[in-house]
Amino acid sequence: MLVMRNAFFLLFLAFLFFSCSKKENNEEYKIFKYNESVNILTLDPVYAKDLPHIWACNQLYNTLLSFDDDMNLVPSLAKRWDISDDGKTYTFVLRDDVFFHNDSCFGGKSRKVVADDVVFSFNRVVDRKLSSPGVWIFSAVHQDENGYSFKALNDSVFVVELDHPFPAFLGIVSMLYTAVVPREAVEFYGDDFGRHPVGTGPFRFQYWKEGVRCVFRKNPDYFEFENGRRLPFIDAVSISFIIDKQVAFMEFVKGKFDFMSGIDSRYKDELLTRDGRLRAKYNDRIYLVREPYLNTEYLSFNINDMENMSKEQYKALRQAVSYSVDRENMLRYLRNGIGTPGHSGIIPKGLPGYDTTGTIGYKYDLQKAFDLVKDNDLYGKNLKLYATKEYIDLAKFVQSSVAMIGIDCEVEEMMPAVLRDRRAKGNLPFFRSSWVADYPDAENYLSLFISENFTPQGPNYTYYSNALYDSLYDAAVGCNNIEDRYLLYRQMDSVMMMDAPVVILYYDEVLRFVNNRISGLGSNSTNLLNLKNVEMKE
Repeated sequence: MLVMRNAFFLLFLAFLFFSCSKKENNEEYKIFKYNESVNILTLDPVYAKDLPHIWACNQLYNTLLSFDDDMNLVPSLAKRWDISDDGKTYTFVLRDDVFFHNDSCFGGKSRKVVADDVVFSFNRVVDRKLSSPGVWIFSAVHQDENGYSFKALNDSVFVVELDHPFPAFLGIVSMLYTAVVPREAVEFYGDDFGRHPVGTGPFRFQYWKEGVRCVFRKNPDYFEFENGRRLPFIDAVSISFIIDKQVAFMEFVKGKFDFMSGIDSRYKDELLTRDGRLRAKYNDRIYLVREPYLNTEYLSFNINDMENMSKEQYKALRQAVSYSVDRENMLRYLRNGIGTPGHSGIIPKGLPGYDTTGTIGYKYDLQKAFDLVKDNDLYGKNLKLYATKEYIDLAKFVQSSVAMIGIDCEVEEMMPAVLRDRRAKGNLPFFRSSWVADYPDAENYLSLFISENFTPQGPNYTYYSNALYDSLYDAAVGCNNIEDRYLLYRQMDSVMMMDAPVVILYYDEVLRFVNNRISGLGSNSTNLLNLKNVEMKE
């Protein structure tokens, strides 16, 4: 009898073990898993300034408008909109079937989204106490003694008044900075709102252990449908935080992750052929999505950090560095041909205003670089280039390039968070940078160099200032004629590149490696991660 009892007890333990294992492994759920090598610091959308934070927040929140995979503006929280004849008044009519996630701030219930929520959310972006990196995006909005001109005419109608016509404004209200959040949640959680996010998105917050895992679960009341089926189709999203990209890559290849974006030098040759195609041995497990990416990769100089040089010398030094870099070989050997050499200005390939003539930027020309060094007594000058681990190979390529023209360049590796902090404080003289389009208009790139956007209030990390450039910018943003505006954009790009506050390296491409069991994972040229349409094979 004792033996039988022990046998039944062991059988019970085995049943319990396997039941728990199945539950712990979430085999009954469809969970999309991906890794972030850079830790997420907050899930508050007013701080969503880079891809790791934008991707996570995009699952939790909605904006008034959004872009589809073809970069067309489409409705989201706003079902329609209107622009006044003078281009200064924008009226948005909201959907009446959108609710915030069920949360303790509502007593465990939910609440419908109204126009006052948009007013509240937009005012958070410009609240100086929050120090949002997106504070600059509403610079065209009219201000008076009562603040910014964000108005709720009733529960369904939201209006914005601008000081001047600004054709890119519809793109502005598609940015994650402007995602709509409820006042109740912000007040209920206070400074911890970024760790207890409440939005309207296809997924709702479930769990977050910093540096380990972040989990979002399906929002069962999400307002969007596809072919009569309510979105999203999967049950959850799980974000891991493995810092080592080589380890994360191996986990992806084993099927532990469903998606991987971009390519790292340590495994690029393992995955890609020299001409950028997926190697045949992975075709049974992975497919590759490759398309133009509105991302310009470049090096930035702090214009104020001249290291005992005159302004003329420092400008010549910057120009010499730009001429010294062989971008075609850099892409061929370091990136397997992924990207377009940065021979033009800051405006990337694929956007109107991009220089197709090759006359704005810099091409590899050692003779011009040598002449600048000689004529301006720059031989033996020192630079120190700061870059994160991911970009050290590019930094060392530049290091060897400038050495050929007699300029010494030390390369220092820096943690991403430290680099971001020192960059914002203006404490880096020469550093690797990139800019991904928040909205598909060249103004988004050109605004990086206007005087009023000096960091930390804006994204002008170079402290570049040019009166002609600023006046051209003012003319461009007030110009309603598309062709004339593009002409002004090219003039701005030309003026800035002549002063050379940046060294354009390349215009990037979106590379997405996706597990074959995944379908419906769209992609656009801003590399936005949208998981609401994803489906998973059993």
